[in-house]
Amino acid sequence: MNTPPIWRKSSRSGTTSNCVEVAVTAPTVAVRDSKNAPGSTLTFPPTSWTAFLTVLH
Repeated sequence: MNTPPIWRKSSRSGTTSNCVEVAVTAPTVAVRDSKNAPGSTLTFPPTSWTAFLTVLH
């Protein structure tokens, strides 16, 4: 049975929908546009996602 991903967005995004949402799944990290939740997602290996976040900080 496939468990649907649990999507979350930054607490800094407030109540606006101009942000992305992130879900950590078993093999990947998925990212989607919060304004188009049923639309496409981008997926990244966890190591790439961690490197991206490191650069942002």
